[in-house]
Amino acid sequence: MVIQTSIEHKIQGALQPVFLEVANESHMHNVAPGSESHFKVTVVSREFDGKLPVARHRILNRLLAEELAGTVHALSLHTYTPEEWQSKNGEIRKSPPCMGGSKAG
Repeated sequence: MVIQTSIEHKIQGALQPVFLEVANESHMHNVAPGSESHFKVTVVSREFDGKLPVARHRILNRLLAEELAGTVHALSLHTYTPEEWQSKNGEIRKSPPCMGGSKAG
């Protein structure tokens, strides 16, 4: 949980989100038990007001550059303004099953 905690702290400090969920989805992939390599991040922040999704993702990619340069292999980003989040009724999209590695048919 070291990497997950680092991601949470960096996002909290930089974006003061009204909602943040950092889900370690490594267990859904062909990696060793206890890995921290695949994350889904859902962030709702006023900092995203007036920014296109690509700009929001760039903010997070810069913020998490150290983690991405290390053991984080995949980072799924879901970024919303508070209004967008409200229009989705706070619903977090489910991640699709992994089709890579030895799990591919």
